[in-house]
Order: sequence, then C-alpha cells, then structure tokens
Amino acid sequence: MKDDKRTVTRIVMDEPMLRLRESLAKAPIIWKGDYPYFIHPITDGVPRMDPGILQAITHLSQSRINWSEVDLLLGIEAMGLPLTAPLSMATGIPLVIARKRTYGLEGEVKIDQSTGYSKGAMYLNDINEGERIAIIDDVLSTGGTLEAVIEGVRRAGAEVSHIIAVVEKGDGLKRLRSLYPDISIQSLVRLRMDGETIILLDDDS
Repeated sequence: MKDDKRTVTRIVMDEPMLRLRESLAKAPIIWKGDYPYFIHPITDGVPRMDPGILQAITHLSQSRINWSEVDLLLGIEAMGLPLTAPLSMATGIPLVIARKRTYGLEGEVKIDQSTGYSKGAMYLNDINEGERIAIIDDVLSTGGTLEAVIEGVRRAGAEVSHIIAVVEKGDGLKRLRSLYPDISIQSLVRLRMDGETIILLDDDS
C-alpha cells in the first residue's frame, strides 16, 4: 500500500512538468533569417495562453524556492508580468517589474540590457537596500539580460538570491552560475533547436 501511494504522488507531482514540456514540444516555429524561433505564450504572449500551463509553471516555481528567504519577486518586461503575478498571489511575496521605460522615481536604477537579440535600457524601481530578490524569467539563452539585472539589483543595495528561468537554451545558465556561484540559478525546461524541431533535454541542471 505504501508503494502504491508513492507511485500516485510521483505521477501527480510530475503532471505540471509533463504539461509544460508537451506545450513547448508543440510550439509553432518561425524563421527569422537563418534562425529558427519557437513561439510560445509564456515567451511571446501568443498564441493564447492556456491557464493550465501558467498554473503548472507557478506550481513548479513555487516548489523550487524556500520563500522564507525571499523578500521580493522581480519579473522582466514583458513576459515577467504573467509569470510573477500568480506566483506573488501563491506565496504572498510582493513583486516589481523591470521596465523598458523610465519613471524618474526616487532610487530608480538604469541598467543596460544586452542580449543576443536586442540592446536597450531597463529601469528598476522600489527595490530596497538589503532585500533578497527572486527573479522569474521566461527564457535564458545568452544570460546577458539577467547579468545586467543582477548588477542593477546590486547597485540598488539588494541581492538576487534565486533565479528561475522557465526555458533554458544555450550556455547562458552555466555562464551565470560561474559568475554568481552564490545565487541559486535553475531552469524548468531545457531545450535546443534542430532546424524546425524542438529537442527537449533531460533536466540535469
């Protein structure tokens, strides 16, 4: 009877991950020049978002962090908004979003964003000295954006304690771990592109 209960528990716990992986495997692919690009509601806001996928991401993210060690949730515009809002409700931790526009509020920190896809500025507001911050991001590829945000948080006098990326592709996560060994950095799903095929990798991170 004990073994049966363990099996049932394992299946229930695995369901959110299976749901997320299946949704990524079925994501449509477009080409931008010579680069294949998958389109998913968590990373792009289109196609329409299945609330069950968002629930799965919230469940998986919530179970990976000790929330007693976190004072503030930080999302990154634009997809950080839907990712952090339900997690904030589930944990009771307040949230703030790194925006691509300035508001001129006291203590605002400007950060330079540089990724494999775009460059520009982002702005952090209402981050207090000494706060422990968890970042939830949609995709981690080169790690350029997250590195800039980490440094911006430090300039505000706070510290990033945890980072969860829903999707990991490329070597950015390993690079960030080498740069910031004191930060818990993990991903929910690892994948790579093989032409128009999405290859889901085993989670060994």
